[in-house]
Amino acid sequence: MDSKDNLPYKILGVDPGTTLMGYAILEIVDRSPRLITMGVFKLDRFPDHQTKLKEIFLQLQEIIETYIPKEMAIEAPFYGKNVQSMLKLGRAQGVSMAAAMTMGLKIHEYSPKKIKQSITGNGNASKEQVAAMLTNMLNIKIQSKYLDATDALAAAMTYFHASQSPLAGEKTYSNWKQFLSDNPDRLQ
Repeated sequence: MDSKDNLPYKILGVDPGTTLMGYAILEIVDRSPRLITMGVFKLDRFPDHQTKLKEIFLQLQEIIETYIPKEMAIEAPFYGKNVQSMLKLGRAQGVSMAAAMTMGLKIHEYSPKKIKQSITGNGNASKEQVAAMLTNMLNIKIQSKYLDATDALAAAMTYFHASQSPLAGEKTYSNWKQFLSDNPDRLQ
């Protein structure tokens, strides 16, 4: 996120799913986040998985065209015992990412545990706890029917928090040798 300008900057948050899919648009002005919209796509009315995936793609593109975000923060699928559910969730995430990529968005993926940790300080927090923290952070009222959307909003806030870190944009290293090679002045 370019913190040099004070123009509104929008982040799309997505909580993928094939029955309910949450989305949220967060706007950043002068380093302050503000909720623009959030909601859920109800996909259980569609007859098959392929049609649901098509709807995810089309509805996300419509959200992107309407609000013009620059980044997408998406919740990564988590390991579960039901392989079929995992596959469907992974496909929903992939289609969401494809919709964002075709619209030119940068994509940031976070595990559910990382998102909960970022918002509540507890990687095992409940949806209700995440919603309560977002209510306080953004000074908004969240209706219980939007709990899937709050997960999407939490993903967007996780990206916002990460982008505000003093280390944001810094190159990451996998070992000390590579770091010291790029930063010889840091060796004493």
